[in-house]
Amino acid sequence: MANTIISVRNLIKNYGHFNAVKGISFDVYEGEIFGLLGPNGAGKSTTLEIIETLREKTSGEVIVDGLNLDKDPNEIKKIIGVQLQSSGYYPGLNLVQLIELFCGLYNREVKPMELLETVNLKDKAKARFKDLSGGQKQRFSVATTLINDPRIIFLDEPTTGLDPQARRSLWELVKNIRERGTTVIITTHYMDEAEYLCDRVAIIDSGTIVALDSPDRLIDNLVATGFERPKEVKQANLEDVFINLTGHSLREG
Repeated sequence: MANTIISVRNLIKNYGHFNAVKGISFDVYEGEIFGLLGPNGAGKSTTLEIIETLREKTSGEVIVDGLNLDKDPNEIKKIIGVQLQSSGYYPGLNLVQLIELFCGLYNREVKPMELLETVNLKDKAKARFKDLSGGQKQRFSVATTLINDPRIIFLDEPTTGLDPQARRSLWELVKNIRERGTTVIITTHYMDEAEYLCDRVAIIDSGTIVALDSPDRLIDNLVATGFERPKEVKQANLEDVFINLTGHSLREG
């Protein structure tokens, strides 16, 4: 069994009389890609923001790599990287300048070209952020989460609005990050994305966890109940056709 790197116990978050998170508990294992899934308003983003030290909890216990959220929030900040749904960067600065800016904020020394190569943006080093495509902006956003060499990174709906080619490119980037030993926590509304990337997923609905397991086991359990899709499933889908026709290599987009 892998080591537990995040432990959440009886987490509650109330906004006045509204219970956004209702006493959920789960563990994230070191080195896995863990998905937090749920409809809008289910409580998944609130849960992540609490773990990220960005939002105060009402009650419960959160331990991140042995650090207690209540006692050591600043220490937790040092070992995590957070990529939000929308990130603001100085649009007129080029990518090297932005990385150097982040290095100053983190008090870290990073070789910008090596970091850009990690996310396949080395050829865009002198390009301004505002001139990048949507997929390139997302890859750069992920790159900034790696500057402080985090043990855990949080990706909040990282492929929303991207075309299929850019989505697949980002999927491979996430897998490469995990292969470096980094634990990845991801939220997404794309179930194919969660099925491809995640070792385990927790499904949240109305502030409670309704299922937690690997995608394969969750699917097998559903099939075991006698569930059948009303339409025959083909061996490929239209996205596969698109990717096959437009190429598999990373490209501008």
